[in-house]
Amino acid sequence: MENVNHEKYMREAIIEAKKAEAIGEVPIGAIIVVDNEIIARAHNLRESNQSSIAHAEILAIDEACKHLGSWRLERATLYVTLEPCPMCAGASMLSRVEKVVYGASDPKGGCAGTFMNLLQDDRFNHQSEVVTGILEEECGQLLSDFFRKLREKKKKMKREIRDLQ
Repeated sequence: MENVNHEKYMREAIIEAKKAEAIGEVPIGAIIVVDNEIIARAHNLRESNQSSIAHAEILAIDEACKHLGSWRLERATLYVTLEPCPMCAGASMLSRVEKVVYGASDPKGGCAGTFMNLLQDDRFNHQSEVVTGILEEECGQLLSDFFRKLREKKKKMKREIRDLQ
C-alpha cells in the first residue's frame, strides 16, 4: 500500500499559488513529485508572460521534463491547487503523468472529473489516476479571495472615475 502524504505536497503547491497571487496572477500553483522528491514547481504566469499557455501545470511539466531529461513523466505525480483545464489535463496525459492530485474543483472547465474527465478517458493510450479534494477548502478559498479582491478593486476604480467626471 502506498503511503503518500498528499496534504504535505499540496501545501507546497499552495506556496506556489501564493507566489502567483503576490504578483497579481490567478493563484494557482503546481508541483511535480517523483519518488517522494519535488522535481518541479511552478505557478501561473499568464499575465506576467502574456502567454495563454503559462499555466502552472504546463510550466511544472516543462521543468520536470528538463529535470529528468525525458518527456515521459511515467512515475510522476502532479499536485495542483485547481483542477486542470483541458490544456493542462491534455499535457499531463501526453507526458504520461501517473497521477494528478488536485485541491479545488473547477465546475466551468475542470477536465479531471468535474466538467469532464480527460485524464481517465480510455479512448486515449494513457490514463492518469486522479485524486481529488486535497486541502480543497484552502485551495478554493485562495481563488475566492483573489477574485473577490479583484471585483472590489474594479468597483473602486469605477467609483473613482465616476467621481472625477
